[in-house]
Amino acid sequence: MNCKSIIAPAILGLSLLFGCASQTDEAPRIQEVTTVSSQATTAGTTITTVTTTTTETTTTTTTVLLACNPLTGTKTMNPDAVGKRPVAVMVNNINVSLPQYGISAADIIYEMPVEGGITRLMAVYADYSAVPQVCSIRSCRFYFPLIALGMDAIYCHWGIDRTIALETVNRIGIEHMDGGSYYGRLYFRDEERMGHYAIEHTGYLDGPRLPEVIEQCGFRSERNEAHQSSAFRFLEEDSAYVPGEAKVLETTLHFSGGYYSTFTFDEESQCYLKQHSGKPHTDQRSQQQLSFKNVLILQSDVHPLDESNYLVYVGLEGGSGYYVSNGGMQSIRWVKPSEDAPIQIFDADAQELFINAGKTYIGILGYQHAISFYDSIQNS
Repeated sequence: MNCKSIIAPAILGLSLLFGCASQTDEAPRIQEVTTVSSQATTAGTTITTVTTTTTETTTTTTTVLLACNPLTGTKTMNPDAVGKRPVAVMVNNINVSLPQYGISAADIIYEMPVEGGITRLMAVYADYSAVPQVCSIRSCRFYFPLIALGMDAIYCHWGIDRTIALETVNRIGIEHMDGGSYYGRLYFRDEERMGHYAIEHTGYLDGPRLPEVIEQCGFRSERNEAHQSSAFRFLEEDSAYVPGEAKVLETTLHFSGGYYSTFTFDEESQCYLKQHSGKPHTDQRSQQQLSFKNVLILQSDVHPLDESNYLVYVGLEGGSGYYVSNGGMQSIRWVKPSEDAPIQIFDADAQELFINAGKTYIGILGYQHAISFYDSIQNS
């Protein structure tokens, strides 16, 4: 059994700026699913308001068109949601707030450090009409809306750092909904949690209300021209690319001594199951452990903003990192060319990386924090 634990050295960010690339210029591919139902009648029975006097069988064929989800590269998108903007939701990740719910439905989950060594999640959903109730919702830190802006996402949070985060949201002009302003319309308190959790861990976003509230707010619902491409360059769904630099069946991101995320390869699903600081990271309502086809580990400049250690700076200019999928790992470099541009991933030869279709976890942590890779499963 081999184990490699590393603290990677800082690597200069890419000096070249790359345009947003998509896997193909063709229209989103669709998958047709046909269902057939039969209904037999006897004389005198009315079928859809038509009365018959003979025995007959009516066959109804329904064709459901499933489009390519731009956040996963899988043919799972409701055709009515094609071209719509995603929604990015801030989710509490402190131990005493667990378990969360609604997050297993997310297409992409970002995890980044905030103050005190803890982390916070941003769950991104491609179809804002299909977001479930999500709990518990937490406040904004300045680097999260910058990532949401790069995806042209509507940003949802409950509260905000009144200094750099508030300035950032106002400066970039991102369309966002704060639980403090939308309480009773989109955000509520989970009555079952009241009295068992601190009040800040009880707030939830009522996802099914999003379409109505977005329309009431007059927010743009369609993705803008600069964000028509998929989130990453995806391989075909039936591809099974294995990064070849090293065999990795388990990896751990050490955000701090008390907060670390472990991903263990599951042979049956061919995905990585997430653990939160040594315990399965499970959605309370779906009862599903978080599972990802792709694990992107992005290293960056992370440090306290001041001596108080209250707020953390997370650099988004770019840096080095690792791509883990299908039991393998390879080194990568990443770049976010501008505030309104998405994160892009490149291989060691500076070629944009094609990744496997499926859900993606993206963890951003400092160069000073360890990342462990194992070629066998440690926590069975």
